[in-house]
Amino acid sequence: MRARIHKISKYAPSIFQGRFNFSSAQHGVSLSLEHPAESIALRVLSAALILVVCGYLYFVTASILNVIARKEALTRVALIQGTIGGSEQRYFELSKGISPESGPALGLAPIGKQAYVYRPGNIGAATIARNEI
Repeated sequence: MRARIHKISKYAPSIFQGRFNFSSAQHGVSLSLEHPAESIALRVLSAALILVVCGYLYFVTASILNVIARKEALTRVALIQGTIGGSEQRYFELSKGISPESGPALGLAPIGKQAYVYRPGNIGAATIARNEI
């Protein structure tokens, strides 16, 4: 009942089987030895990975902060527009008491020749686009 142990060396591999030559590094590539550039490549790839992750975090954070700043700016613009509207309303209420007869008392003189300025285009118009992102 003893099994006979055969020597592996007496069996030749088939021609369809590949073969690695690990006997020396000069004749082929050895998987047991480290390539001289392997440690340098590992450091470079690690540094590149860290740089990419840091860049990703920077751009995501910058994008979030820009969205927050934009919303705050829109809130401020709305507040300022409300203040301007109140000031215009107060101005119109106060200007009802002014008439052409009260002009000389305020130091105003009648206009001799009138000239108007025309600006082509929408130079003074500013629109705010909503939900750009």
